[in-house]
Amino acid sequence: MKLQEYGFMPGTLKKASTLLLLCALSFASVMGVPAMAQTNAYPNKPIKLIVPLAAGSAVDNAARIVMQKVAANLGASVAVENQAGAAGLIGADRVAKAAPDGYTLGGFNDSIMTMLPNLQAKMPWDIQKDFEPISLVATVEWGVVVPSDSSIRTAADLIAAAKKAPGQMNYGSGGNGSPQHIAMALFASQAGVQLTHVPYKGATQAAVGVAGHEVQVAFQGIATVSSLVKAGKLRLIAVTTPKRLPQFPDVPTVSESGLNGFEFNSWYAMMAPAGTPKAILQKLHSEIVKAISDPAIKEQLLGLGLTPKGTSPDELAADLKTQFAKYGNLIKQANITAE
Repeated sequence: MKLQEYGFMPGTLKKASTLLLLCALSFASVMGVPAMAQTNAYPNKPIKLIVPLAAGSAVDNAARIVMQKVAANLGASVAVENQAGAAGLIGADRVAKAAPDGYTLGGFNDSIMTMLPNLQAKMPWDIQKDFEPISLVATVEWGVVVPSDSSIRTAADLIAAAKKAPGQMNYGSGGNGSPQHIAMALFASQAGVQLTHVPYKGATQAAVGVAGHEVQVAFQGIATVSSLVKAGKLRLIAVTTPKRLPQFPDVPTVSESGLNGFEFNSWYAMMAPAGTPKAILQKLHSEIVKAISDPAIKEQLLGLGLTPKGTSPDELAADLKTQFAKYGNLIKQANITAE
């Protein structure tokens, strides 16, 4: 059989193959233009960062400091919106259901991501399926605070007072399942004491509750209470870090002042709705790392008791998985409930 019989002249087949290849490449290129253009143009409208916690909380403070720098570097507008309530469940749900286009993001603490899902029988979202990790922004260092005129001056004093009057000492938290709740429940479990939980609508309100003698004690992120401590309205009796904090060198750790081996901290991460383009996630990650590497931003974060991080989306995903399992075990062992 000769090719000429079917209309193919010598050399035509090679030319046709070349033409088909060029057409295919051109089609693929055109099809990729919208996604590429969307990513390259990002952001071309204001970005909303939903923080499902009270204004003035450690996560809120970190979010505003970092995102202000990110916005300046991107030449874009970033609005931080607080939606406290249900220990973060409501605000996180808004992020989960938002369009996955990079214009609605979430600033979450680890309670929302790893503690609440281990406490709630039913969740409106799945942290590992309904969100995309962007970056671990910072860890939040913690401490124990009491009213400035309290007779409790150390972790040992706190344990002694709680043992003397079981269940009569009240502690405040940012809500059921909040880090403040988990931290004190773990402390009480390890110290063998009974304390009464008083949940507030946010960490800031709980801190004010301690200062106003509504409750007698609370675990709090240093970033949330540093201004009240410096103003003399709260006394920081211990920190939950392995070593004393440079900004509070005279304040002992819980481990050295009453409960050997006790440590607690939390962290703040940026998340996006599932399905957000990888290129946008990477762009946001690189801008966050750039922002927290700025000496002025780093100094602000450290001054508030926050330790800058900046992990990759994959590293944050791995941390989430590890921390989820860790708190699941701790909550079960300490018999902590959301009530």
